[in-house]
This record gives sequence, structure tokens and C-alpha cells, in this order.
Amino acid sequence: MAHPAFLPSNVAVITGGASGIGFAAARRFARMGLKVAIADLAGEKLETARATLATEAGSENVLAVATDVTNVPELEHLREAVDAKFGGADILMNNAGIQPGSSVFDAKNWDSILAVNLFGIIRGSQVFGPSMIKRQKPGLIINTGSKQGITTPPGDPAYNVSKSGVKTFTEALEHELRNTKDCHVTAHLFIPGFVYTPLAAGGRTEKPAGAWTAEQTVDFMLERVSAGDFYILCPDNDVTRALDEKRIFWAAHDMIENRPPLSRWHPDYQDKFTAFLRDTD
Repeated sequence: MAHPAFLPSNVAVITGGASGIGFAAARRFARMGLKVAIADLAGEKLETARATLATEAGSENVLAVATDVTNVPELEHLREAVDAKFGGADILMNNAGIQPGSSVFDAKNWDSILAVNLFGIIRGSQVFGPSMIKRQKPGLIINTGSKQGITTPPGDPAYNVSKSGVKTFTEALEHELRNTKDCHVTAHLFIPGFVYTPLAAGGRTEKPAGAWTAEQTVDFMLERVSAGDFYILCPDNDVTRALDEKRIFWAAHDMIENRPPLSRWHPDYQDKFTAFLRDTD
């Protein structure tokens, strides 16, 4: 049974909604009969996404608002525009994200990555959350995290830090919501796997066999939200949930067993990690 927030005529707001997972989610919500508001940076991409959604769902059911999620007044303008056209939001999908690359001792990109990936989600929740609670209707705040924020593989520390923060914030958000009187809004941490999107394409022009499409990932998200999952841990064509669980277990045990951090990639532990995967099959 679908989550009650997925009722036709309800309202879904998606940041980063002009492409990738965000646009796939917007189209899916629109096909379910919801009214959809997409937010993204101003430009042709946003206008093209708006036009596509309007053709498929009717312009009266679609809103596109140029929004920089690092700018609180622009987020407030987005909320006001949604209120004015649709009467408020039932679903907020904080999905906007960037991954330009980073390194530990080079300050380049750190501020922008944290501003978009972490504070965009925090501020989006803070701007929309109180009014969603006041509606006293079933509602959802879905925050897009990443497996990189859980097992934190080496190579892109700023992105990992931002997504680790999203995990911690969303856990705190759900605790706050479930302890708020007369609140029918729940929070969920959306953790995509390998997805073929512009963010993850890496110059590819065809979907790798191991990747899921954005549409597959969104359908999995909707299924698991309706099942009541908080941690929406998505598999893909390369990695099963069982393998994800083993990687997460190993990472958590770095602290428990006082191993070096990121021991999965430490030369003294690589054989042990390989044996751990084999012995737990």
C-alpha cells in the first residue's frame, strides 16, 4: 500500500529537480497524480524540465522555481511560491547535490560542496518543515544521502563529509518529528547506489551495466518509504544489499576493534577484509 502522502492532488517539492534522480522523482510523482514543484538553478535545464512536466501533467499541476539552495531567502521564496499555487507541501525531497571533487589539503570546492549538499538539506528542512507539521497531514521529508557518507571511501573527502552530515542531520530530524505532538510528518534518508545520472556519469554517454537508472532508484525509494523504512539503502546491478551491509559492518568495526580508519583500504587489512567478505557469504 502506498504511503498516505502519495495521494493524488498532494504536493511534492523536489530540489535539484531539473535532472537526474530529482527529475525522475518529479515525473514519477506527477504520474501518480501529485502536483509537483521543482527547484533548481535558473537556466535552460530548469525550463526544459518544467516544459516536459507541464506537457505530461498539465501546467496547472507543475511549478518550477529558480532556487539556489545555499540561499535561505530563495528557499523561503520557493516555499511561498508553493503555498501560493498549491496551498503547501506534503512531500519535500531535499535532493540538490554537487560532486566537483575534493582533496584534504586543497580548500577548493569544500565550501560549495558543504553549502549545497549539507546546508541545502538542513535549510530546506528548516524552511519547509514547520509549515508541513502545521498541516497535520501525513507528510514526508526525504533527504538524499550517499553510501559515501556511511563507509566514507577515500578520494573525495568533502563529498563524504557532506553526506555523513546529511545522515546525522536526518536521523536527528526524524527523532525531532516523532517527538513533536500532532506531527504526521516523517523523515527518511535516501541512499542511492550506483545510478547513471549527469552527476555520476563521469563523461560516459551510455549507462554502465552495473548502474541503475534514476527511474529504478526512485521506484525503489517509493516502495521502501511506503514500507516504512527510514534508511532507504538502494542496491544496484553490481552491489546487493547483503554486500552493502557487510561493508557498513566492517566500517563500524574500525572503531569497535580499534583498527586504523578506513581499514578496508589499508594495506595491512585488505586481505582480512577480503576474507571477511568470503567467510560471511
